[in-house]
Amino acid sequence: MEYVYAALILHEADAEVSEENVTDVLEATGIGIDEPRVKALVAALEDVDIEEAVAEAAVGAPTAAPMPEEAEPEEPAEEAPEEEEEPDEEEEDEEAAGEGLGELFG
Repeated sequence: MEYVYAALILHEADAEVSEENVTDVLEATGIGIDEPRVKALVAALEDVDIEEAVAEAAVGAPTAAPMPEEAEPEEPAEEAPEEEEEPDEEEEDEEAAGEGLGELFG
């Protein structure tokens, strides 16, 4: 995966995606370099429009599967009646701030 990331970094920097440049990026990160993998990556990306591939990947990205609901216990346990407490203003502010985050993740 780091080889693909190196190619994306080079593309974003408007640099040529070449064996030498990919090798330089990988060396800068301290990752061990496998020359045949670098050659294969560069050869595979020769006829690829990276900008278009990234745009298609972003549009066609799969969404997260919905979480399964928890199963109800077979025998309900006896529960003591709970007293409802009025939420503090601070708790209400925290809840309001967290509501928008849930919308980000579906």
